[in-house]
Amino acid sequence: MGLDSAKEEMDAYESVFLARGLATLAFDGPGQGEAEYALPIRGDYETVVKSVVDWVETRGDLDAGRIGLWGVSLGGYYAPRAAAFEKRVKACIALSGPFDWQSLWPKMNPLSRETFRVRAKCADDDAAFRYAAALTLNGVAAGITCPLYIVAGKEDRIVPWQDAERLAREARGPVQLNMIEDGNHVANNRAYRYRTQSADWIARELGVAPV
Repeated sequence: MGLDSAKEEMDAYESVFLARGLATLAFDGPGQGEAEYALPIRGDYETVVKSVVDWVETRGDLDAGRIGLWGVSLGGYYAPRAAAFEKRVKACIALSGPFDWQSLWPKMNPLSRETFRVRAKCADDDAAFRYAAALTLNGVAAGITCPLYIVAGKEDRIVPWQDAERLAREARGPVQLNMIEDGNHVANNRAYRYRTQSADWIARELGVAPV
């Protein structure tokens, strides 16, 4: 999930993966959806994904050897961040994710700043700015060695498209960058330019035969 999204919103995104024979698991992590009331946002999202992958490994009906991650907006930071540390992840999709959250703070819209402050459980804007420093791929992106599919829109007013280019440049594994010239944030205005394409990509990377 992203900064202000919840697992219940993911049906439209999940359907393209389900149609290709992939099982999906949407969950609210710290600061997201139902979890926001008890758990603050955290930058070290690899700890969250580790717990989820541990749980997936207990399931007899899933192939824990073929796990992929998909993240949207701020989740587009969480997913590659987790993939850098959690090597049980075999492929990752990052959609409109920031590279370094604090660096965006000066130009961030007031609604996003306040949403982050509340969900990070910070007392004021200054505290939220300091807390934002924990959400970064600086010195981390080089740890991403699994295949990575990155989507960004050049008309994104929330996360600059240059963050996607930087992630593509610094990741060490195979990278495919889908830059949508007229796409907005999450490229919702051009969903046909990435949803089926990213689902096809991860199905191939995880070795799922076409349905």
